[in-house]
Amino acid sequence: MDQLTKIKELVTPILQEEDILLYDVKWHTEGKNRILQISIMRKDGSMDIDTCAEMSEKISVKLDEEDLIASEYFLEVCSPGAERELRSDEEIQHAVGEYVYVKLKNPKNGLDEVKGDLTAYENGIAYINYMAKAFRKHIEIPDALVRVDVNDANGDIKVYQQRRIVEKVEDDELEISLEDAKKVNQDLELDGVVEEEVDITQLGRAAVILAKNVMKQKIREAEKLVVYEEYCDKVEEMVIGTIESVEEKFCIVNIGKTLALMPKNQQIPNEHYHEGERIRVVITEVNKETKGAQVLVSRGDATLVKRLFEKEVPEIYQGVIEIKAIAREAGERTKMAVYSHNENIDPIGACIGPRGSRVQAIIDELNGEKIDIFEWSEDVSELIKNSLSPAEVLAVIPSEERKGALLVVVPDNQLSLAIGKRGKNARLAVKLTGNKIDIKSESDMEASGIDWKAIAVKQREEYLAAQAEAKALAQQEIFENAQEEEALTLDDAGVVFEESYIPEEEEEAVEIETQVVEETAVEDEKTSVENDLEEAARIAKEKQRQQGLNVKEKQEYTSKFESLADASTKTEAAPSKPKYKKHEEEIPHKATFDLSKKEYEMKPIYSEEELEEIERAQQEEEENDWIHDDIDFDEYDEYYDN
Repeated sequence: MDQLTKIKELVTPILQEEDILLYDVKWHTEGKNRILQISIMRKDGSMDIDTCAEMSEKISVKLDEEDLIASEYFLEVCSPGAERELRSDEEIQHAVGEYVYVKLKNPKNGLDEVKGDLTAYENGIAYINYMAKAFRKHIEIPDALVRVDVNDANGDIKVYQQRRIVEKVEDDELEISLEDAKKVNQDLELDGVVEEEVDITQLGRAAVILAKNVMKQKIREAEKLVVYEEYCDKVEEMVIGTIESVEEKFCIVNIGKTLALMPKNQQIPNEHYHEGERIRVVITEVNKETKGAQVLVSRGDATLVKRLFEKEVPEIYQGVIEIKAIAREAGERTKMAVYSHNENIDPIGACIGPRGSRVQAIIDELNGEKIDIFEWSEDVSELIKNSLSPAEVLAVIPSEERKGALLVVVPDNQLSLAIGKRGKNARLAVKLTGNKIDIKSESDMEASGIDWKAIAVKQREEYLAAQAEAKALAQQEIFENAQEEEALTLDDAGVVFEESYIPEEEEEAVEIETQVVEETAVEDEKTSVENDLEEAARIAKEKQRQQGLNVKEKQEYTSKFESLADASTKTEAAPSKPKYKKHEEEIPHKATFDLSKKEYEMKPIYSEEELEEIERAQQEEEENDWIHDDIDFDEYDEYYDN
């Protein structure tokens, strides 16, 4: 089994999953490169670029896994195109309704090829409509019903005149009676069609010339339509073409499905082209109705530089970095303003690449054309300053001489650099920013008496104020949108704003106040009961104090030696007081009234015995407080000295 057969067996299951047919697999070379071309199409003969790219990725992964191809190669997955060969009955059947070209193996009636619309395909017979108009001219009936059949197997061409079956015949060339039709075929009925074969050898010279001209015209129209449909959606796309011929005013470039024209003004100056050379071009125009070339391509357009950056810089292709503006003087210099949608990615550094590798590849493709890359700014003044680099710009102010123009002030020694060679730098800045620019030196501005510094400061302040206002409006809009979304969310949840928590608090406050008043009114009646409770509480407190109270007494002095002796002994830590936490289920209550405005006072009530006990405890604490005693610590120095 050869290599191509193995590749076909490997690729076919991948395509069948997407309901795609494998048309052909073949090798071809372009220069030193070996290219594996896999042609695919859908059952209706159509195919799009996105599907080809998707299938190319899947097939490439599979080929790498199986490792069928040892040497280096390029994979090209494409559509067979409109001029594909119809090699099977299924392919011919799918081509019904399309314009086809038939090469006859056995020439008949002086014809070795037939071109026309494939109207039907049945039992190996292709019905092609190309001689109908010629036959109508021959019989001088322009509205006659005619069918033309071409048998691809033997090359036979047959023309049939059709007549409709009616009850009453008004035109013998277009209609036939049911009685006459029955003579031809007993199964025919009213409103049917009777076909009679016509001898095409009896056609006159005028009819033959007409058939020839009609075929040529139809071929040209079909070819133009195919080219237009193929390339109308590829305007401003970069393609690789091969130079077919080089003329004084243009070049012919083969871009695959057609020959494109590259005019002299769309070429890079001082760039020389040779037949057979492969170049990258960008499609600039596709015409449907034209006598000349339908597709125009260019190497001098700024779009070519943009597409080259998309190819070399993944961040641009993915949309993380955007080329906001680009201007080009082909062969001389290109200026490009870039902007990063990710603040963590430097747009200029990403375009330049490691050690300038990315931008250098583009410069080599453009034969040394210089490329200036700078960061985009919404501030027009800042943008113009960047676009005029490498010249230093002092200020950008509105021009009083020309309406809508901007006046750029540069140092005296930077004027020629800002204008550039033959005004090239200034022209690129105008193209890039879209503003008219007048460049003047600092001394010229002073001579004209214009206080450009004050104007620049005022303009900068106005810009910053407008920017701050726009930012504030944007934040306000975001806040309002958030409020509206929150309100809609609450409405959807069924929240009712009329019944809030405040009335419940007021009701609770009323209940508490009522309870306090009632307790005050019956306080005298409960005095005896409270006294009993207080007495019981006092006795319990006294017992607890006697059992758990640990009164600290004055401790004896401890020397250093005793401290060292006891250092290795693990001392028990004093029992820490237990920390009481509020129960999780306990719900805090909010005060519902102002305590400072109450008309009564709430003070603790103590009995005489409790008061005496409190005084006694205070006296004991004062007696045990040895810290404030008058102690002379110098008496212990003699102990340490010994």
